[in-house]
Amino acid sequence: MTIETKTRARPAAVILTPNAEARIAELMAGAPEGAIGVKLSTPRRGCSGLAYSVDYVTEETRFDEKIETPGGTFYIDGGSVLYLVGSTMDWVEDDFTAGFVFNNPNAKGSCGCGESFTV
Repeated sequence: MTIETKTRARPAAVILTPNAEARIAELMAGAPEGAIGVKLSTPRRGCSGLAYSVDYVTEETRFDEKIETPGGTFYIDGGSVLYLVGSTMDWVEDDFTAGFVFNNPNAKGSCGCGESFTV
């Protein structure tokens, strides 16, 4: 008797909007030499505990999640995935600010300035 194993693609931990994908493409177009992608992590920082950080990455780390976008590779820090599952990442620009904006269903609260969040 042969047991057949089926695998299915799992959804990405973070959904990237078209604006976020376009911004990743812009970042990668001007990336420093050696950069292989852009990485999202949640370092401990701010008055609520965790913050969002997006930086260039020069090498893959074993447990990082990897998402291929039309403009470049997007990584999610392996230690941050549990805090981010189901989140949406957008790029928003207006007359005064520009930046990545996160809709994170895991966040239970955030600080008044919006720099950090709790889970």
